[in-house]
Amino acid sequence: MTIKEKQQEIIDDFAFLDDWEQKYEYIIDLGKELKGLSEDKKTDDNLIRGCQSKVWIDASFRDGKLYFEADSDGILPKGIVSMLVSIYSGHSTKEIIDSDFDFIGKIGLQEFLSPSRANGLMAMTRQIKFYAVAYQLKS
Repeated sequence: MTIKEKQQEIIDDFAFLDDWEQKYEYIIDLGKELKGLSEDKKTDDNLIRGCQSKVWIDASFRDGKLYFEADSDGILPKGIVSMLVSIYSGHSTKEIIDSDFDFIGKIGLQEFLSPSRANGLMAMTRQIKFYAVAYQLKS
């Protein structure tokens, strides 16, 4: 599945939900499915700056693809980062760099987040792109 297809799947899932209470529940459920990170990967290097809660994203590069693992100490940020990991993990650095984050606007997520949570979301997306650029330069 391409990044665009995964994004569309999320957009479609959100379209079936009637209100933001249901959408928040959906995001929280995504977080409950996230495997999380081992304690040794919850380092300052993996900590996302700008998030209200602590959010960590770790990346590894195998067989020409970038894989993400993440965790958070907050239930809503954990769901948000889980959504991002499910979309971008397992793709090439080029695919990630060439992708956009338009789906966030299409599901209306930023509109309903507090300013600090919206900043955290943008920090997470920047970190994913940063990892893609860094690993592309290494390969």
